[in-house]
Amino acid sequence: MPSALPEGDPAPTDGALPEPALAEVGRRPFEFYVHVPFCRVRCGYCDFNTYTAEELGPGVSRSSYAEQAVAEVRLARQVLGDRDLPVETVFLGGGTPTLLPPADLGRMLRAIDDEFGLAPGAEVTTEANPDSVDLAYLEQLREAGYTRVSFGMQSAVPHVLAVLDRTHDPRRVPDVVAAARAAGFDQVSLDLIYGTPGESADDWATTLDAALACDPDHVSAYSLIVEDGTALARRVRRGELPMPDDDDLADKYVQADERLVAAGLGWYEVSNWARDDAARCRHNLGYWTGADWWGIGPGAHSHVGGVRWWNVKHPTAYAGRLRAGESPAQAREVLDAETRRVEQVLLEVRLRDGMALDVLDDLDGDARAALPGLVADELIEDRSDRLVLTRHGRLLADGVVHRLLA
Repeated sequence: MPSALPEGDPAPTDGALPEPALAEVGRRPFEFYVHVPFCRVRCGYCDFNTYTAEELGPGVSRSSYAEQAVAEVRLARQVLGDRDLPVETVFLGGGTPTLLPPADLGRMLRAIDDEFGLAPGAEVTTEANPDSVDLAYLEQLREAGYTRVSFGMQSAVPHVLAVLDRTHDPRRVPDVVAAARAAGFDQVSLDLIYGTPGESADDWATTLDAALACDPDHVSAYSLIVEDGTALARRVRRGELPMPDDDDLADKYVQADERLVAAGLGWYEVSNWARDDAARCRHNLGYWTGADWWGIGPGAHSHVGGVRWWNVKHPTAYAGRLRAGESPAQAREVLDAETRRVEQVLLEVRLRDGMALDVLDDLDGDARAALPGLVADELIEDRSDRLVLTRHGRLLADGVVHRLLA
């Protein structure tokens, strides 16, 4: 959850949505994202809206957070009325959700189920740091209804983790993956980062091999981005560390894709690979394919019926709004039809399933005119019905979108 929030228009204090947005509710899958903004330490590269205990300030604590999240779930029910909205997926991200007791994570999930109902076979995911859980914790999560866990592995190489300010022991990752299996989780994912200053191709190969040795169902691999305002950005600006090199990032992406595919994990989104269709992260697919979702927590973003809004950033302000019986939404924007179509292109182009070419016909201008050139440059597959990126196109996905929308 990025720490910088856009401007937008003022959001109503009761959280009410415009009637046209409410009229769309139920036409698309409905999801919940729950942002847990707590971390034991702040990683130097992280730009997410997170806080250590020392940064929370008076009147806010981890122990009261589940109660606040439940209050926002109940607000969501009030805003959306009595519409039948079975929740297809729930995703707890952060921060480190597993810094909270498992009973608190269970309480938040029960509130969603009580107010809306979980759809049969709902996917329920939590992120976790390898040093924040053990078998007993994972067993309690599984009993509470969580079906999927995503571990922030990032790297298997100690000096790379040190540059990222990651404090977990990489040797613990196989242990927590095994514990998740023993606890009954059928879906286990690992998150990786490549392109850290000082990371060699051999280092990255070591990380990929270590990840695959855990036999995960899903792997996410993201290139390191040096975000303004982070400790990493300050180190780069001072010349202590080099800026990640684009050619190096491209080489490591290809290295990852080759290694993961050879191990039986196929790409389904530019930065995500899964063992099979059942192992794809359905929650994130909802973002990429236009689902509706309600974001719970400080700084969390939501999207329902073409209205996007975001909550106040700091946990103190978030708690204060809810205590006052008000919506924690800070601002919002109502997306017009053209913006929604452009965003559909931005997101669906990234998927292995691709985007129906008919979508281009609804855009302003002649987006189809770019297709022959994109095929000639081997950026997209030569198909008559859908736009699907080649591996080379995945490396230049933003450029593909720019050419389509130019």
